[in-house]
Amino acid sequence: MLAYIAKRILQALFVLFVLTAFVFSLLHLSGDPTALLLPADATPEQIQQMREWLGLDQPIVVQYIRYLARLVHGDLGCSYRMNLPVLVIIREFLPNTLLLGVFAILFATLLSLPLGVIAAVKRDSPVDFAATLIATLGQSMPTFWLAILLILAFGVKLRLLPVSGIGGWKHFILPIISLGWYSTALLTRVLRSSMLEVLNADYVMVARSKGLHEASVILKHALRNASLPVITVWGLQLGAVLMGSVATETVFAWPGIGRLTVEAVLGRDYPVVLGAVLVFGTLFVLLNTSVDLVYCLLDPRISYT
Repeated sequence: MLAYIAKRILQALFVLFVLTAFVFSLLHLSGDPTALLLPADATPEQIQQMREWLGLDQPIVVQYIRYLARLVHGDLGCSYRMNLPVLVIIREFLPNTLLLGVFAILFATLLSLPLGVIAAVKRDSPVDFAATLIATLGQSMPTFWLAILLILAFGVKLRLLPVSGIGGWKHFILPIISLGWYSTALLTRVLRSSMLEVLNADYVMVARSKGLHEASVILKHALRNASLPVITVWGLQLGAVLMGSVATETVFAWPGIGRLTVEAVLGRDYPVVLGAVLVFGTLFVLLNTSVDLVYCLLDPRISYT
């Protein structure tokens, strides 16, 4: 197990290295940030001085090596626009994104778990039809479009819920639904399919023949074995929810890493964009590794060497 964890850590470091190199290159191809940082009437001398001060006058390879050297020491650089360390900025905005993401995946889990199980047990029933409809609509509707519809319905027309910013519990409702709806649809569909396959297995038939209560058969025998593929999707969706927060946070003006990243890209704030990419990449890798380790707890037959 320790060897497997060490191997995954090395793989994660390589993935993050490739990711930062790719994003670093794309950012420098997007244009010179000094054009946005200086007034329109800035002289060529002032532009050159700004480039030298930011270190943008060096070749891109030299800039990247310097960035990696600072990164090893935990220095993510300083924001061009805010004039603050990127680490300080991320510490301020990251909790809002994590809070929204956790609530969104919790909403998706609590809704998809009963829907998926009941839809499989009551196949071809109205509940099954409703679950299939939710899965189809959820996977076919973009997150940002759902967010706009929710704002129009509950914020503009009905005036029941706030549509921007962060505050009381009401501010969470629309962003959570918008961000978690796609995951709800996907998890419901995967759980239903997995349960349908397991319910026809021999060990479920044997459990029923022993006279066990139907609820015990479904929850202790069928659901546990059907949960393995769902755990995989759940882990990936948790990472996708965090990264998908970019659109949701932008639409709802949510003060999180997603909205910060959009503003940094538009302002060509290279250090902030790279810092956000590192955070999202690290979270995604950690989630994938955690899902693999959970497999061992759910199924002792699985081992990692």
